Amino acid sequence: MKRPLGVVLALLIVAAVVAFFAAPAVAFLGVRSAAESDDVEALSKLVDYGALRQALRPQLAEAPAPAPAPGFLEDPVEAVRRRLADARPVPGPVVDAWLTPAAMSGLLRGEGRAAALRSGTNPPPPATEAAPWPKPVYWSINRARLAVDTPTGRTVFTFSRVGPYDWRLTHIGLPDMPPAPVEATPAG
Repeated sequence: MKRPLGVVLALLIVAAVVAFFAAPAVAFLGVRSAAESDDVEALSKLVDYGALRQALRPQLAEAPAPAPAPGFLEDPVEAVRRRLADARPVPGPVVDAWLTPAAMSGLLRGEGRAAALRSGTNPPPPATEAAPWPKPVYWSINRARLAVDTPTGRTVFTFSRVGPYDWRLTHIGLPDMPPAPVEATPAG
């Protein structure tokens, strides 16, 4: 009687450990499935939109951060001018275009920076080819990163633990922007 009970208990422990380590991949596939089926309620349970907005904003900014303002004693006119300019709202990148279900589906399929085009009024049809599988890049007890590699670059998805087997998408690392083409100037 003790032997079968011990085997069942050992199998339950092994299943719990496997589920514990596989939970980020299951969360990734859950987010992909919810995005492809346009299930906003499921996405809200699997995605931390506040953290994603905060993570995407600097990646989408085109201009580098401005130089620090001079001190009042160094250049009082420029310091006052910069202080007044900082008070006006500065339009930032449109992050919400990246967080629509269609754009999220494109990101999870490895479309990279082109995924935001899906959130327009006429989103392109979903891809008929199979979506690439994520590869684990980093795993710790409370954070896991999965990457999708495509010819357009590597998109990295960071999941954070919210429970023993529950994970939420908290960060998306977009592929680097392709370098701008250099125009040849005529010699003369």
